Amino acid sequence: MGPVCRLCRREGMKLFLKGHRCYSPKCPIERHRMPPGQHGDKRPRRSSDFRPYLREKQKVRRIYGMGEGQFRRYFRVATKSKGVTGEALLRLLERRLDNVVFRLGFASSRPEARQLVTHGHFLVNERRVNVPSFLVREGDVVGVRQRSRALPLLRRRLEEAESRTVPDWLVRDLAGAQGTVARLPEREQLDMSVNERLIVEYYSR
Repeated sequence: MGPVCRLCRREGMKLFLKGHRCYSPKCPIERHRMPPGQHGDKRPRRSSDFRPYLREKQKVRRIYGMGEGQFRRYFRVATKSKGVTGEALLRLLERRLDNVVFRLGFASSRPEARQLVTHGHFLVNERRVNVPSFLVREGDVVGVRQRSRALPLLRRRLEEAESRTVPDWLVRDLAGAQGTVARLPEREQLDMSVNERLIVEYYSR
């Protein structure tokens, strides 16, 4: 809901919130990278030491489409995990069902994936799951419901998925309209320009 392209302009990079529009010349950030608002980049920015930490946290929160409270809960879980907290946080976010649906190419954006999951169009290990924040585990199979494959939108997404690559930690079977979590993602497999260390320092202040 709302003009989400403003969020990309605020962060100064594509967050891929509008599906195919983000890959087309119509993407607003391709035409003007200035911040949103009536005065754009004419408005002076106050420099502060706090700004980079806040912007990095906001960027990741907006990429995965969640509120501050939910994002903070993920961070608390990550702090209790083994290993580096920042990497654990990104792994948790990548394991969300709506993100896995998007990564498999069954949705053009994470917001669209979230809506499809909420409407019950996806199965996890042959069981219907309609919770976007559901965390998949290694070996889980995520697939489109048999009845849902006839929907025009999902038929179109399955056809378009052929031209989209999937990360190494996922294995996609387009013929079966499903994908398998081969292993949990590692930091080097996450193709995002994110400095998770700044997020950890933001919440540690």
